[in-house]
Amino acid sequence: MKSKRIFTSFAMEDKMLRDFLIGQRNNHHSSIDFTDMSVKQPWDSSWKTNCRSRIKGCDGMIIIFTRNTKNADGQLWEIKCALDEGIPVLAIWGYSSDKGISRPNELRNTVIKDWTWDNISNWVMGL
Repeated sequence: MKSKRIFTSFAMEDKMLRDFLIGQRNNHHSSIDFTDMSVKQPWDSSWKTNCRSRIKGCDGMIIIFTRNTKNADGQLWEIKCALDEGIPVLAIWGYSSDKGISRPNELRNTVIKDWTWDNISNWVMGL
């Protein structure tokens, strides 16, 4: 299977969850693969232009949703950008204890799935 380019959107406070996701991909004996295209460092004032270009070049976006998301302006902008550009998104719960927290407007129409390798790999394979 061809590798997919996936942008991983997360609140900076949840960087370790992004690291876990990448580790899960690397350690899981799976037939799928994807390239992590997330922003690992904040950019200068032109970051939105750079970020939009990066998102547009991806096959999809995985959103790690936690209680930090509602205050993560950068993550909310990334999500809005992906939706505006028609990029498929998969939202997953960063923590099961966050289920039921209020969603920001950017995610009001998005189903948030449990973080399981089956949910992630089935979505990536469907891109």
